[in-house]
Formats: sequence, structure tokens, C-alpha cells
Amino acid sequence: MVKKVLIANRGEIAVRIIRTCREMGIATVAVYSELDRNALHVRLADEAYALGGQSAAESYLNTDAILDVLHRSGADAVHPGYGFFSENTDFARAITSRGVTFIGPPPEAIEVMGDKISSRLAAAKVGVEGVPGRSEALTSADEVVAFGTEFGWPVAIKAAYGGGGRGMKVVEKAEDAQDALESAQRESQSYFGRPECYVERYLTRPRHVEMQVLADSHGTTLWLGERDCSAQRRHQKLIEESPAPNFPDDIRRAMGEAAVKVSKACGYVNAGTVEFLFQDGEFFFLEMNTRLQVEHPVTEMVTGLDLVEWQLRIASGEPITFTQDEVKRDGHAIEVRINAEDPSGGKFSPSPGTLTRFDQPSGPGVRLDAGYSAGDTVSQYYDNLIGKLIVWGADREKARRRMLRAIEETAIEGVSTTLAADVVILCDEQFVNGTHSTNWVENDLDFSELASPQLVTVSVGDGQIRKDVTAEVNGRRVTVALWMPAYSDDGLPRAISTAAKPRRQHHAGVLGSGSGNVVVPMQGTIVKVNVEVGQEVETGDTIVILEAMKMENSVNAEKSGVVTSISVAAGDSVSAGDTVAVVE
Repeated sequence: MVKKVLIANRGEIAVRIIRTCREMGIATVAVYSELDRNALHVRLADEAYALGGQSAAESYLNTDAILDVLHRSGADAVHPGYGFFSENTDFARAITSRGVTFIGPPPEAIEVMGDKISSRLAAAKVGVEGVPGRSEALTSADEVVAFGTEFGWPVAIKAAYGGGGRGMKVVEKAEDAQDALESAQRESQSYFGRPECYVERYLTRPRHVEMQVLADSHGTTLWLGERDCSAQRRHQKLIEESPAPNFPDDIRRAMGEAAVKVSKACGYVNAGTVEFLFQDGEFFFLEMNTRLQVEHPVTEMVTGLDLVEWQLRIASGEPITFTQDEVKRDGHAIEVRINAEDPSGGKFSPSPGTLTRFDQPSGPGVRLDAGYSAGDTVSQYYDNLIGKLIVWGADREKARRRMLRAIEETAIEGVSTTLAADVVILCDEQFVNGTHSTNWVENDLDFSELASPQLVTVSVGDGQIRKDVTAEVNGRRVTVALWMPAYSDDGLPRAISTAAKPRRQHHAGVLGSGSGNVVVPMQGTIVKVNVEVGQEVETGDTIVILEAMKMENSVNAEKSGVVTSISVAAGDSVSAGDTVAVVE
């Protein structure tokens, strides 16, 4: 068994790995950037070493810095987590070439499956067909246009070395191909260190169903069960569950067997996930994630297996001690991702900042995997996942209701989060009935009423304002509204009150002002300026593209007119509230 593990990652996945290592008596080594000097994973690890730098490229994607820590710490194994270097062949080889155990598949398997193009070819060789697409890297937007013209629009551009929806853009028409390809390449380079992308047909109403596999070095490869990850925004998952609802057993078995075929085809060892799109009774190979998935806890909850423990055991050469027939799945599990995003209006805008409050839920069947606690800062330089809330229930409806209860117990202040949107999703009829698809969140759901507690002054005539007050009446806690004069007896304005927090509503919105000043709503980096001085624009036109928390966000004009000034260029860093252009 390995004795000391360096975790080449941060946030909740680093914390998750540390906890299992501690239970197994394995020492842990954390690495951190300047911004993560006091992060939770640093505080929990047995040892911690600085990588330097702030951005991912300067720290968690700095191979030389990580290898230096590996040497200084004396760790005999490296766990890459997910994202960053988890599917990077060169990094895996750099680890194994030093005689250190890489807790993941062999570099050769990553090489085949970590590249989404070669993985499509490998899957097809064993009879597992993928979504129709080009099995080569794109060199120009003309190739996207040619593919869309042949197979029909929309099409999907995807990062060849990525996953998790990063670097994926849906192209509705030929005119959008150039901008979409450039954006996908930038995101892919930023998050995975490689810009290569490919194109495939975009299914209109598929479900995203993935199969967890586990393989050892002794020839055993098993499928542990599926996860439905169809509740998505920006092609990134919000809610995952296991087992998939309304999913026939014969399809489940066929998908599991297909996942095993794909895994064996590349000589896969360790934990991995084979992803499929499921539509009209058919499933298509999507990709293989050669790492631990963000949503792995739902599989753990229904199988009773600790996947990180099995990763460590398999990497240490131990065989899997159970057979396919002995894999048991009990009850139903649901996971919601808690992202630092503002979901109001369905925008899901990044919301970096410091957590001033983090009340965590508990109770039967509730698990929270978080990478932050109150007082920690969610930086614009990294992924915005604060944590994951997972529940188990005897059946799907009990799990759904338990999740609503757990969300209601969770309070986060200082940043906006996706929890309010999760409630909308969980309560929607399509989710309740298990009939939703991957584009349902963005196309069908209404987030317009999502708002947050904020300082408010409500005028009701006669110079009165509303003040919400919490009181006890006969021992019962209630919130009441008091209508008070806007001015005190001495003529001074009364203090504006803080509105009471509605139940299941914890998140702030960003409201447009209709101003000619184009203002960025968050801290980030300008990656593209779309307009020139003197150009006429319409309300809603994109003025600049802002990257924050590894996502690109369009900053749009709030009025029609002519651009009279631009105060930023690509590469500039901006803060929330900065004016980047003026439209008059």
C-alpha cells in the first residue's frame, strides 16, 4: 500500500481524497498557490507546500513546481483529482518515470481515452458507436461549417483533451462558427493546457447517462452502475443521480457491458467513467473520463463502496475482491453541485468572493463534500465549485424530498450560489417525472423570480418604508412586516432594513441599469473586445468577453447607440464594477 500521497489538486476534491487517506492511515501532501495559502485542503493535509503564482497555469498546472514538491516531500504516490493534470499523459509519465505511483490509469490509457478524438476511434473498434462527428482536430471554422452543412445544425465543438463541459460550444448556424471555435479553444487551453477541439452532431433532447467502471491490474473490469447527469447549464452538470430514472434494465446492462468493452480496449486500470448520450431508446458513446468524476459520491451512496479507497488499493497492486454479480445497488442518491454562481434570470454568472457564512446541513442520509468553510475565499482564478451536497433515500422521491430539506438547512452568504436554482430544478414536473434532457434547464426552466435578501427600501406612499422584523409570538418565531415613517422625529432618514430571507432563497442577483456605461459584474480577465469606437450597437450586443472562474461570460450593452470609448484590451484584468466601454 502507498504510504504518502501528494494531491496535485485543490478544493473539495483534495479535501475528499485527504479524508479517505486519513482513514486508511496514509499521509497526505497538499500543494497550494499564493491564493490558496490558507485553503481548507491545506489546513487538513499532513504537509503542505507552496507552488507559487496565482493562476492555474502558474501553480496547479506548473509541472516543474509539482515535481519539485514531490521530490522534497518524499511522497510515493500522486493523486491528480479531476481537472488540471488528471487526464494529462505527459504529467502521468513524469510521475511514473520517477518510480512514483500515479493513482489513475496507465499513461497509455490516458493517451487513448484522454484524447476524445482517439477515444471515439477506440470505442468504435470494439463496436461501441459514438455520436456522429469528425475524428480529427479542427484546424479552422470552415471545417465546422462544412460539418454543419452536411449533418445539419446545431453542432457541438468540444475540447479534445477536456471534459466536464469545459471548452464545449453549441453552434446554431454557420455565422457563429468562428467565434465559437475561438472561445472553445481559449477555454480548453485555460482549463486543460491544450487547445485542440473537434466537432460532432448535437442531439436535440438527449439524456446524459454515464457508467462508473472499476478495473484492477489482474484482469478484472466491472461496471458499478450508472449516473444520470442530464440537469445541466452551459453543458456542465448541476444535479446528478443514481440510478437513472425511467432507465430500462436491459439498457442498463447493455451500457454497462459497453463501458467494460471500452475500458478493456485501452487497457484501463483504476476508477473511470464512460459517458453516453441516451435518446429514443438508443445510447451513443460520448467520451471516457480517465479519472475520478465530480459526481462519484452518488455511486458510493448506492453501492456502499469508497471509490477513492479502491483507487488507492488498485494503484497499490491489490485485486478487486468482488465480482460483477456481487455489485449491489440500494436505494437512490442525488447530488447537487454548489457553485459560486448567480442563477438569477438563468444567467449563472460567476460570483467570486469570501464566504461570510456557511451553515452546513446534516441529518439522516445527508453528506456534504466541501472545499471551503466560512471565511474562505472563492477566487476568480479557479473553478467555482464550493462543494457538493449528496443525499440518499430508499427511493427517488424520498431522496428528492430529503435533498430539498438539506438545501433548506444550507445557508451561504458572501457569494451567490446555484442552490436556489437547484430547488427550481428539483421541483419541476419534468425532473419529478424523470423526463428531462440535457438542454431542459436552459430551454424550459424559468429562473426569473430568483432573488436574494438584499438591502431594500420599499415606498408605500405617505413617506413610509417597509421594515421586515423577526419576532416571537407566543413562543413561535415569525417574520412580520412593519410600515414605518421614512424619517425619524429629528428629520433624519431611517436606516434601510435588511429584508428577511425567503425560505430556500439565499442568493443575490445582478440587475442591469440600462446605462450607457458597460460595467463588468465580476472580477476577471478580458479575453476579447468585440467592438470598436464609433461602432453602432444594439441592446444585448456583446461588448467584451470576460473570463472568470474558468468560464467565459459575455458582457452586453444595456442600451442601443454608438460606442464612444473603450477602456480595456484583451488580457487586461478588471474588478467588479469597472467600466469597460461607453455607449451613447
